[in-house]
Amino acid sequence: MKKPIAWVIDTTGFVTEEMKAHPDVYVVPLNIHFGSEEFIDGVDLTQAQLYERIKAAPEFPKTSQPSAGKFAELYEKLKEEYDCAIAVHASAKMSGTIASSTAGADMSGFKVYAVDSYALSYGLTGLMERGMELEAQGLAAEEIAKKLEQETVNFRNYILIGNLTQLYKGGRMSGAQYYIGSLLQVKPIVQISPEGELKPIDKVRSHKKAVKYLIDHAAEDYQEFGIDQFQIMHANSPEEAESLKREVLKVIPDAQVLIGDLSSSLAVHAGEGTLALMWRRSSQE
Repeated sequence: MKKPIAWVIDTTGFVTEEMKAHPDVYVVPLNIHFGSEEFIDGVDLTQAQLYERIKAAPEFPKTSQPSAGKFAELYEKLKEEYDCAIAVHASAKMSGTIASSTAGADMSGFKVYAVDSYALSYGLTGLMERGMELEAQGLAAEEIAKKLEQETVNFRNYILIGNLTQLYKGGRMSGAQYYIGSLLQVKPIVQISPEGELKPIDKVRSHKKAVKYLIDHAAEDYQEFGIDQFQIMHANSPEEAESLKREVLKVIPDAQVLIGDLSSSLAVHAGEGTLALMWRRSSQE
C-alpha cells in the first residue's frame, strides 16, 4: 500500500533537523554559479566556503532553480511510493522553482499540489510544519494544500541587510546608493511582502536602532495576536543572531525563538551579516 503524502521543499527554505530526518520529506536544492563553476546548494559548499568564495570571486555568483527534469526524476520515484505530494516552494515572484516543480510533475504524471509560499526561508518551513500537522489531523492532501495557500498571508518578516557591498556587487544597489549608504552607515531593512515580493521598507542609521526596529514590530504582533514563536535567520552571523534572541527575550520572556542559517542560495543575495526576524500570526490558531 502506498503512503498518502510526500512532502517536498526547496533549499530557499530553512530545512530543520526534524525535516532532514523525516522519512516523508524530500529536499530539492537550488544551484549556485561562480562563473563556469556550478555548486549544489547545501551539498557542495559549506556556509563558510560560500562566504569566502564570494569575497574572493571577481564576478558575483548567481543562483538558478532546479530543472524540471530534476523534479521529474524525483516525482517518478515518489510515484511508486506515494499517492501524491505537497510541494512548498519559494515565492514565484522571486524564483522559478515552483514552475520547474509543476512542469516536473506534469512530465512524471504524478499528482503534486504545488504551494506558492509567497515567502523565503522559514516562510516555507512554517507552512510545511503546519501542513504536516493537518495531515496528522486526518485532512486530505487537497484540503491541506488549500489551507496552506490561505495561510500565506500570515507570514511576517523583517530583514536587516548585513552587507551593502554584496548588494552592490549583485546589481541590487546603484553606485551612488552604495557610496551614500556606506558613508552614512545606513542599515537597509527589507521585507517579503504578502504578495511575495522583496521590498525595501526603511533605512536605519545604526545596527542598534535596526535591531530595535525589528523587535518593536515583533512586540506589536505579540501584543495583538499573542504570537510567541519567532525565528531568527542569519547569514554567517551566529553571534549577532544570539544577541538578537537575547533582545527578543527581554521584551517577550516566554517566547520560543529558533535560530537558523539562511540557505546558501539566499545568502548569495542578502549578504553576509544579514539578520531576519520572522513569525507567523496563525501560529496560535
